[in-house]
Amino acid sequence: MKRLISKGLMFGNLVPVDSPALVERYNRALSTLIGRTTVLPDFHVDISGYSPEVGDELGDHLYLNPGGCNRQFILLTTAQKRAPLLNARFSTSRGILRRFIEDNEAELFALTARDAVAGELANSVFDLSDPARLLDIRRITVEADTTQSHVKNARKLAEKIHRFREEEDAWWDNALIAEMIDLARHTGDVTRHPVDLPVRQYEKGNFWTSHFGGLYIFRDLDKPAILSVGPPEALGKMPIPVIGLEDRNAVARFFERNDLVEPIVKARGMDAAAVLRQKMDFILIEAAAARGDLLEGVTRRDLRSLARQMGGDLPEAFHGLAALLRWAEGGGRWPKIRSDHPAYFYTLRSRSHGDRDLVNQLLAEIAPLDVRQLFICHKELFYRSYRGWSEAKKGYVAEFLSQEYMVDKAGARAALFGPEPGMAEPEDDSDDDDDDLIARVGPWGPVKRRRR
Repeated sequence: MKRLISKGLMFGNLVPVDSPALVERYNRALSTLIGRTTVLPDFHVDISGYSPEVGDELGDHLYLNPGGCNRQFILLTTAQKRAPLLNARFSTSRGILRRFIEDNEAELFALTARDAVAGELANSVFDLSDPARLLDIRRITVEADTTQSHVKNARKLAEKIHRFREEEDAWWDNALIAEMIDLARHTGDVTRHPVDLPVRQYEKGNFWTSHFGGLYIFRDLDKPAILSVGPPEALGKMPIPVIGLEDRNAVARFFERNDLVEPIVKARGMDAAAVLRQKMDFILIEAAAARGDLLEGVTRRDLRSLARQMGGDLPEAFHGLAALLRWAEGGGRWPKIRSDHPAYFYTLRSRSHGDRDLVNQLLAEIAPLDVRQLFICHKELFYRSYRGWSEAKKGYVAEFLSQEYMVDKAGARAALFGPEPGMAEPEDDSDDDDDDLIARVGPWGPVKRRRR
């Protein structure tokens, strides 16, 4: 993993904690949350305040997320909103933390100027021994305060100030005045500089979780389902249908019924031919690495030569994408790529909707040889897969991502997945030319069109 770290592909954008004052604040928060502290003089933290260095020291990388259910967090600076979330157990956790920071940025900026803010992403489920309980997680409540209870004390002081102003004899209440003076020593003048951090709640809609081998829970759709990485029967009885990822036809029907995906050759503004070539390269690299070929410094010309050498030994997914590429470039017939074909899920991306990132993460899991999409959409699986790759493939992938993706991450994401979904409904394309072959056919056969 050192290769990934050195190229900024792992532990990138973490926030340094490198001053005695910040370390002291972190330790106060850590002691408040888990009753332990660190002796490290400096380390790095993610958006939740988790530090891989502290995790190594404590021998517990879930020290802020016991049980993987109600994640605790430590904020030392609002700059943490740009950091990743490591060891994620739910796909929604980072988004909720970022929204919480942005919704309270002014308050958090003032509070973290003098102390650490500690809190928890709390829900009503504390035991996940039964998979069905995952569907009970509907709303996440975020409660937070400084280690010295600035928010709690500020609320107390505000209440006492209200009493002092409203009660007729409060001017003569020496005990009340003494309490106000004592609280003001800690909070400052809350009448001029109010300090509050309201309890906020965030809805948890469709999500992925690493629990029970990996589950994609789509419960807020017209045709809800749970897509399971492992065997569905291992989950027992569930409130909504469960589909195993091994059942490719059922997964494809789920996508189609809920209008979640689109063929990349139909996506507007996308250079489908370039994306197909790159996917073919990744599949070819996997095949070459399995043969033991050296891949250091390999160019696209070298890859074409390698493809000619391998010929019929190339994976079926490669041949399927090659046929689609010939069609896209205008030199071949439309290939029939059905859902049971190894290339099928490589030909899709999510439509623009609120669950775009979740669907693209699911596609990355089903079609993992596209290492660029796997890295962008499902880093947990990417790192886990990387450990099992040959040294030749590790070197090629690390070099490709550092040279081709990291230099323009936003541009690469926009080119692959389109612009970020807005709040408006997706554009209705029912006025397109009815003779558009892709609109009529699509990789799975006729595509249902939406009508106004």
